[in-house]
Amino acid sequence: MLELLREDMLASEFEPGERLVEARLCARYEVSRTVIREVLRQLESEGLVTTVPNRGPVVTELTPFDVKALFEVRCALEGLAGALFAERATAEQREDLGEVLQRMSRTYGEADLAERLAMKDEFYTILIAGAVNPVIDSTLRGIHARVQMLRGLSMQAEGRAPETIRELTAIHDAAAVRGDAGAAREACEVHVRNAAATTLRELSARQLENQ
Repeated sequence: MLELLREDMLASEFEPGERLVEARLCARYEVSRTVIREVLRQLESEGLVTTVPNRGPVVTELTPFDVKALFEVRCALEGLAGALFAERATAEQREDLGEVLQRMSRTYGEADLAERLAMKDEFYTILIAGAVNPVIDSTLRGIHARVQMLRGLSMQAEGRAPETIRELTAIHDAAAVRGDAGAAREACEVHVRNAAATTLRELSARQLENQ
């Protein structure tokens, strides 16, 4: 149940700021109120749900300030993860990262949003595992969960797909092929900074449309 609701929220089945009414959720997922309440508590701890006075739980609505803050931390941590991968990853992890990138290069442009998200998640799962740092792992999970609510904005932006592949290729070449920690850090940071700029631009456009 937790995974189902989380996936639906990240797939934009619920709008930012939308009330999460227990009775409707019970009917939709065919579970009890007790289960729904526990799931909402967990999602609130992940930052996907916010409890608003006099309204109850709602889908977290990220402001431009929130987005900037999240991407600043993501940039620092993913840069460190890339550097550590270059130093610590096994030969198998380096090969796995290359295989995911090859698949993305072939199919990313034609894939739908869900498929793109799955491929990027696989790329980052390998990168973070190769960094061998559980603090980075656990911290980035929370950040990625909140950022993923807006990833569709950047990933579907015109021209972003080929840029993403070029940026991930630079990460792979620096971290997995050359084992250059400094270059890997920089490549990761460039990717996150570009994603942040696109997300903020698309978020601003969406807010103007809704005014």
